[in-house]
Amino acid sequence: MEELFDVLNEKGQYTGKIETRKKCHKEGLWHKAVVVFIINSKGQVLLQKRSANKRMWPNMWDVTAGGHVLAGEFGFQAIIRETKEELGIELNKEEITFIGSTISTNYKGDIISNHFNECYIVNKNIDETKLKLQIEEVSEVKWINRNEIIEKINDNYNGITDKEGCWEYLIKYYEWLENQK
Repeated sequence: MEELFDVLNEKGQYTGKIETRKKCHKEGLWHKAVVVFIINSKGQVLLQKRSANKRMWPNMWDVTAGGHVLAGEFGFQAIIRETKEELGIELNKEEITFIGSTISTNYKGDIISNHFNECYIVNKNIDETKLKLQIEEVSEVKWINRNEIIEKINDNYNGITDKEGCWEYLIKYYEWLENQK
């Protein structure tokens, strides 16, 4: 069964319409997406490598987990669902911190992705060797140090997906953490 999304207007407001993923991406209808960054006690962020069969950014290193918000779902619910599906990581609402939102437009062949993105942080130590990766989505995972990921972001997203806005919120979060010391 195809995923259904709440259609938003260009201001991010609900229109009352629900459409299929295919129609949203074919016609460029605005809808919600989410990303989460899981950060361990060493300040490292867990990245996933997108599988080779992904239409957008195949074989690229990406945020910890993310995806579309289904019709009737809130962003935090989508984060819980996507993180479980993609990595086998169980999260609960209390672990998730909203850090910001952004809009993005990406084109790839016949796909037009107009997203209102919600960005979240989870502070959690995870043994990456015990994760259950969703092979259709994720080929591998790794922890990356704060300075290394910031360097990649600032170097025109070198080796990572160019999800503008979301990565910059990660930098802002790291800056906030530094100011808490």
